[in-house]
Amino acid sequence: MTSSAGPDDRYDDPDRLRDQVRRLLRYRATIASGVLLGLLSGLVLVLLGAGAYTSTSEVLVRPRADPFSTPGVAVDSQVSMGTERQIALSATVAARAATTLGDPARADALLTDLRVVNPPDTQLLRFEYTAGTAKRAARVSNAFAQAYLADREERSKSMIVRMAAGLEQQLTELTGRVNARKKPAESVAGTAGLRQQIGIMQKRVSDIRAYDTTGGDVVRRAEPAARPSGPGPGWLFPLGLIGGLVLGVVLAWLRCALEPRARSVAEFQGALGAPVLGILPAPGTDDELLEVGRTDGGRAEAYRALAFRLRGGSPAAIGTLMLVAPRRERGAEAVTVNLAAALAESGDHVLLVDATGHAPGLSARLPLSADKSVPPGAPEGTAVVDAGTAGRFTLCPDVRGTGGDRPAGLMTAYAPVDADRGSATLVLAPPLLEHPEGVALAQRVDGVLVVGGLEETRREDLKRVAELIGCSGGNIVGAALHDVPRRGLIPRLTDSDWVRRARERKSAAVSSTPTGTVGKPTAPVRDDTLSSPR
Repeated sequence: MTSSAGPDDRYDDPDRLRDQVRRLLRYRATIASGVLLGLLSGLVLVLLGAGAYTSTSEVLVRPRADPFSTPGVAVDSQVSMGTERQIALSATVAARAATTLGDPARADALLTDLRVVNPPDTQLLRFEYTAGTAKRAARVSNAFAQAYLADREERSKSMIVRMAAGLEQQLTELTGRVNARKKPAESVAGTAGLRQQIGIMQKRVSDIRAYDTTGGDVVRRAEPAARPSGPGPGWLFPLGLIGGLVLGVVLAWLRCALEPRARSVAEFQGALGAPVLGILPAPGTDDELLEVGRTDGGRAEAYRALAFRLRGGSPAAIGTLMLVAPRRERGAEAVTVNLAAALAESGDHVLLVDATGHAPGLSARLPLSADKSVPPGAPEGTAVVDAGTAGRFTLCPDVRGTGGDRPAGLMTAYAPVDADRGSATLVLAPPLLEHPEGVALAQRVDGVLVVGGLEETRREDLKRVAELIGCSGGNIVGAALHDVPRRGLIPRLTDSDWVRRARERKSAAVSSTPTGTVGKPTAPVRDDTLSSPR
C-alpha cells in the first residue's frame, strides 16, 4: 500500500529551514563574535607566517674516489647520504655558515629554520631555509651550502695529509734499507726489489696529493623568493572570515540547542501543547497597567484582538477564565486587567478576581470608580474599576488574607461570580510553579490562559504547567505572550529567579523585624476557615 503525501507536506521543509535560520539569527552577537575571532586568527597568521620566505639551494655530493680502495666497488657505495645529511645539520657547519654571514653568535639559531632533505635515489642535498625576508632566506641557504662544501673539502684534505704522511714514513724506511744493502756482501736482486717498492709507493703518494678534494658542486643556487612560502594576506583574511563564520554558526546552533527558554512561538506551543492566541507588547510601568479604554495605539489593539480570539470570533460568553504565569511576572497582571477592559468594552459584565494574595493588590494600581455599586454578597474590598471609554468592570480582591492555602474555601468565596451569558469572570491566579493552590483553581474554571514572556519563559516550566493543569482536569485554552525587549546579560542576571527570590526573602525579613514604634499597623490575621461571604 502506498501512502500519498498531504497537500501541505511540500511546504514543511522550507518552513522548517526558515524557522532554523530565524533561530540562529537570534544569536547575532555570537555569530559576530565568531567572525571577529576568525578575522583576528587570520591577522595573527598574517603576522606570524605570511611574511615567511623560503629559499632552496641544492648540492651534488661528490664521492671520494679512494685510489687505495679495492677495485670493483661502486661509486654510489662510497657515499652515505644519511651521514652527509647529518653532517650538513651539524654545529660545525652551522658555525662556519654563521661566520660567513658575519654573526657567529647565532649559529644555533640558524639551525632552527634550516631543513636539509635528500631526495630519494639521488646524491643531492637540498638546503631549505625560511626567514622573514626573501633576501635573508636566500643568503642563509647559500651560506649553508657553501659551508657544507667547505667542511667536506677540509675533511678530504685532512685525510690526504694523514695518508701522505703515513706513506712518506714507509718510504723513509725503505730508502734506509736500500742504502744499507749497497755493501758488496748483499745481493743485487734484493736491492732491485726494494727499489721497485719505493717506486710504487712514491707513485701512490703522488696520486694522493693530486686527488681533487672538492666536496661537491652547487647545482642550484638559492634565489630570493618572489612570494611568501605560506598563504598571503589575500588568502588568510578570507579564510579567517569563512572559518569565523562557520565557528559563529556552530556556536549559535549550540546555544540554540542548549537554550532553556522558549524563544519562538513554535517552541512555546510545542512545550505547552496549546496554541498561542496573541503576542502582546511588553508590560509598561505601574501607571500604565490599564491601557484599553484609556490610551490608543497598538498595545490596546493587541489586547482587544486577544479578547476576540478567546471568543472564537463570535459573541459567545467566555465564562470563567483563569490567567496564570509559570513564575512571577508583571505580564500576567497587565493581560488580566486589559483583557477585562476589552471584554467590558464589548458589553460583558466582567468580574476580575485578584487571587494572587499580593499586598498591595491590583486595587492600589487601578483607577477606581466613585460608584460603589458592587454585586450583592461580594467580598469585602470589592471595587469598580473605571476603564474609561471601555466601561467598567468589578474587581474582587483576595479574601484569604495573608496566610494559609485552602483552594476549596477560595472558590466558595468566589461563588457569586458564576457566569451566565453576557458575563465573564477572570481569575488572576498566583504563579503556578510557586503556589500549588493554582492547580485546585484550574479544575474549577472553564479554561486556563497561560501568560508568559517570549524569550523569557523556560520550556521546562511550560511542560510542568501543562502537566499540572492536565493532571488536575483543567483545560488550557491557549497562551498569551509578551514580546519582551532584548536585555543585556547584567539586567537578565539581576532579574533572574534566584536573585528575585533573594530580594523577596530579604524584604520579608526586614518587614518582619519589630521596630518598637507605637501605632505601626500590624498584618491582618488569616482566617483558615474560609467561608462564603454570602
